[in-house]
Amino acid sequence: MLRYLLPLAAFLAMAVFLAMGLSRDPRAVPSVLIDKPAPAIGLPVLLAPDRKLDVQALRGQVWLLNVWASWCGPCRDELPVLREVSQRHGIPLYGLNYKDKPDDATAWLARNGNPYIASASDADGRIGIEYGVYGVPETFVIDKQGRIRYRQLGLITPEIWSARMLPVIEALQ
Repeated sequence: MLRYLLPLAAFLAMAVFLAMGLSRDPRAVPSVLIDKPAPAIGLPVLLAPDRKLDVQALRGQVWLLNVWASWCGPCRDELPVLREVSQRHGIPLYGLNYKDKPDDATAWLARNGNPYIASASDADGRIGIEYGVYGVPETFVIDKQGRIRYRQLGLITPEIWSARMLPVIEALQ
């Protein structure tokens, strides 16, 4: 009898784990930085290399950090949403230009429009690694105390903005 129950129990356990795995969203990538302080950036600002982007100076306000690159197609696609968000909702928008050549990034902003208050140049990707960046675009909502409260992996659409990001920001303000 035990000879039949053990394989049956093992099969049922595997079936439960398989069902749990299939029910998860494959695009959902958890971030260990949620509710943790945003890592310091301290990199040169792309259009003003003599200045550095200082995360500590942004305390006291809710703001967005958008990770982008000139070689990223979806980054260009989300620009209209980012422009509208920063203008209509008055949310400070900063950029982190990830693994890009500064000349390419500057030309890209000139060609497509610059929605950022400032954008730091992370040419070697070191700061992106500290933020746990998987790819571009990614956007972080950072609260008044300088903690990361939300991470949007991938393109921001008007629907994602309205349904996911805006409620988080409104709750923080």
